[in-house]
Amino acid sequence: MVSLVEKRQAAQYLEEQYPISERRACHVISLNRSTKRREPGTPFNVALVSRVHELSERYPRSGYRKIYWKLQEEGWRVCREHVRLIRKRDGLQVPRKQKKRRALGMSTSASSPALFPNHVWSYDFVLDRTEDGRRIRCLTVIDEFTRRGLAIECGRHMTSGDVIRVLSRLVECHGSPSIIKSDNGPEFVASAVQEWIKKAGIKTRYIDPGSPWQNGHNESFNGIFRDGCLNRWLFYSVREAKMIIQQWLKEYNEERPHGSLQGATPAAYSAACNQPGSSVAA
Repeated sequence: MVSLVEKRQAAQYLEEQYPISERRACHVISLNRSTKRREPGTPFNVALVSRVHELSERYPRSGYRKIYWKLQEEGWRVCREHVRLIRKRDGLQVPRKQKKRRALGMSTSASSPALFPNHVWSYDFVLDRTEDGRRIRCLTVIDEFTRRGLAIECGRHMTSGDVIRVLSRLVECHGSPSIIKSDNGPEFVASAVQEWIKKAGIKTRYIDPGSPWQNGHNESFNGIFRDGCLNRWLFYSVREAKMIIQQWLKEYNEERPHGSLQGATPAAYSAACNQPGSSVAA
């Protein structure tokens, strides 16, 4: 028992089932008598609690801040602390995962912070497996300034030709970025890819081997992608994986509030940057 509600209920049960006093019941479960007697505060709005449950079920890896931002978008008049207390009371918190960390070294790669939309793109591969144990590879591409996921292409095998095909489609849709950033994977340093990038007039930034922190924005996106999609769903085929991943990417861009964007979604932030009179110039 960790919550006050559970301890109050346990103390009441002991008093009713056994011939003991309130003092003795509270002593057994280490509960102060005044705490047991205190009436809970004003109950939360039933409709609000129901909506918090619905959003928490729809976005199981979103914390209370992101649920609060979603409620604000919908017009609910509630403070962030109330959302946190509701989720805590009803056991809706996101489970914490203990991860091993490695000591970070000093970056030796030239820093290229994104200063406007379409300034810096970064891309990387994420691995997963289908139900039969066969591997699938996912190529993720993001705009570092708007945090928008531009594409997630997946398949059993991804070659340099696939990388060029994805980049060509994105350049045709969004225009050429000034810089494109990646690690030193064979698909990214292949001569065909480098030749295509050079012809497109794009500068390249390759991070140092074994230094994923130099590509932090893409690593963060990949972590969210794995936690919110790959670890959540079991794929039976590449076709099913493509469909679910595209649905998740749409949700990430258009529905998921982003902490670094002050609660805005990447799509909304990108649209605001492109508005006439915006202080951010592409």
